[in-house]
Amino acid sequence: MLLEQTNDKLNSMKLYGMVAALALYLEQPQDPPVSPVDLVGLLADAEWTHRENRKLELRLRQARFRLPACIEDLDYRATRGLSKVTVLELASSRWVQAHQNVILTGPTGVGKSYLACALGQKACRDGHSVIYKRASRLFDELALARADGTIHHLLKRLAKAQVLILDDFGLEPLGAAQRKDLLEVLDDRYNASSTLVTSQLEPKDWHPLIGDPTLADAICDRLVHNAHRLKLGGESMRKTDGLTSAKKPAK
Repeated sequence: MLLEQTNDKLNSMKLYGMVAALALYLEQPQDPPVSPVDLVGLLADAEWTHRENRKLELRLRQARFRLPACIEDLDYRATRGLSKVTVLELASSRWVQAHQNVILTGPTGVGKSYLACALGQKACRDGHSVIYKRASRLFDELALARADGTIHHLLKRLAKAQVLILDDFGLEPLGAAQRKDLLEVLDDRYNASSTLVTSQLEPKDWHPLIGDPTLADAICDRLVHNAHRLKLGGESMRKTDGLTSAKKPAK
């Protein structure tokens, strides 16, 4: 009866990790018995782990990654200029803590999106909030938000994310509204958070794409000067992998 009351109280306080750990402890008695102090410590650790896992699940859900990628699954065998040392340094998420950016460039199919999602997933695991957006979708959302009056809410949400992944930037030239929106997004994040951009074009080729020279200078200044830059090359991994992996993302 006392155990039932204890579980009810723990559940009412939302200490679900403790409830599960206590049940497991009672099912598997320890020999020698665990001291009361150690038992409290075990229950506290279980609750902490449970809450951290819930937070991670929420961060991953809110990030909405395009690909289920992780650093541990990266393929370094392909000849595409992917330095394991550089990737592991980025996987430490110190670039996020330092409010630095990452720019991944290279032709289609070499795994830019996968690497971006993998770094974003690792940032989530390290406790950072992440938002993933394909560039075209982001511009559509910004245009819609301006039309329905929710632009300030969207800009605030983008600014709060510790990492913003802007995937497939540069597939088409920016319009006047798009380049102004992009500058506003980046200005809110400058020296306060990190942005990761993937593009088939090198930053030196972004000016014609952005259009207005003044805004292009401002956008590139906020992205490039403190960015880690990785240039991937080689054949498309979709081609080299052949039909057996045609439905798999390039890693």
